[in-house]
Amino acid sequence: MTNDPFVVLAETPPHTGARLRIAHAIPSALSALRANKGRSLLTTLGIIIGVAAVIAIVALGEGASASVASQLSGLGTNVLTVMPGSSSSGGVAAGAGSNTTLKASDATALQGVSGVSAVSPVVSGSAQVIAGNQNWSTRVQSVLPAYAQIEDWTVASGTFFTDQDNANSNNVAVIGQTVATNLFPNGPSPVGQSIRIRNVPFTVIGVLNSKGSTAGPGGDQDDTIMIPFQTGEVRLFGATSINQIMVQVADANQMTSVQSSIETLLRQRHNLQANAADDFTIRNNNDLITRVSSVSSTMTLLLGGVAAVSLVVGGIGIMNIMLVSVTERTREVGIRLGIGAQPADVMYQFLVEAVVLAAIGGLAGIVIGTGIALALPIVGWTTVVPWNAIVLSFGVSALIGIFFGFYPARRAALLDPIIALRYD
Repeated sequence: MTNDPFVVLAETPPHTGARLRIAHAIPSALSALRANKGRSLLTTLGIIIGVAAVIAIVALGEGASASVASQLSGLGTNVLTVMPGSSSSGGVAAGAGSNTTLKASDATALQGVSGVSAVSPVVSGSAQVIAGNQNWSTRVQSVLPAYAQIEDWTVASGTFFTDQDNANSNNVAVIGQTVATNLFPNGPSPVGQSIRIRNVPFTVIGVLNSKGSTAGPGGDQDDTIMIPFQTGEVRLFGATSINQIMVQVADANQMTSVQSSIETLLRQRHNLQANAADDFTIRNNNDLITRVSSVSSTMTLLLGGVAAVSLVVGGIGIMNIMLVSVTERTREVGIRLGIGAQPADVMYQFLVEAVVLAAIGGLAGIVIGTGIALALPIVGWTTVVPWNAIVLSFGVSALIGIFFGFYPARRAALLDPIIALRYD
């Protein structure tokens, strides 16, 4: 058998299967594409741009989701935050958290709720901190040692304070990275150094690992100092109420039931009547994480969908060029049909051309889109290379070639050989 695809198609018997027809059509299709390199390149531009845009945009979306997830992980998992409700005076509401109904004894009582694995009351406030000739205004939090577990804080150097430090009201502190940088810019390790918080001396026993910033004012999580709860209550704040209670639930599936139990217990402790509103609020961190992640995923899908429109435009371009190609090669098609080629052979040839164009455009788009995704972090954008989107984009580009190439291919296959041979 000859290697000439023109003759190969003519020699293909009527009963030949689709796979063999496609195999015979590939050399002829590639030869036709090489004969019109410029047109073939321009035809693939729509697919290239579409695939590259989808990959780059999805990479940005995935990167944003990963960044948000990283920030939200700093809030702790399976965590319920109990905060005071709003207070009012003369009909004027002071806003959420302004009430003084939460007590340290409430936090102690919550430790007995079934499903609770850790509890920590929190009393916090701003304070000017001095270390040598440096000073810094920051947030000081009086907490129990369990707070580190609840909020997923880890220590970079030194140690976190212990239950014994809390029981003895020891003047020890654990500081965040921002505080460490500003109070000890060029000096020795902060661990073991003395600082003064509201003129009360404390010894730094640990430096926290960085968590970064979150959205909103005061979002720098590393701009904090933590001290034992008893120390803050007795020697620093002298507060009779607490700002919030952090509760960690052992199992995510128990979040709703534990929250309900906490509401019931606090209403009993605060002597609230059945028709009275809660004087506290409970925030479920898992709900917050789920909602933010859902919004981020929705935005990624939306942006990816917008970029995918260009794939359709590219497909229309392929169909347009293939229709032009059928018109230009009408006489060639007539000759092939006239010497014995089957209509299916002609259809597969043009269909393979369309698929090859789309596949080449898809591969080029993958290379360009992946390159953009890998380059964006250089200018400060967080990206995650979406391998699933890469595979999907290539598959979609091939399907577009089949979908938009079918009509021109079928049109070529249905040409009347006699009329086609007369075409000039």
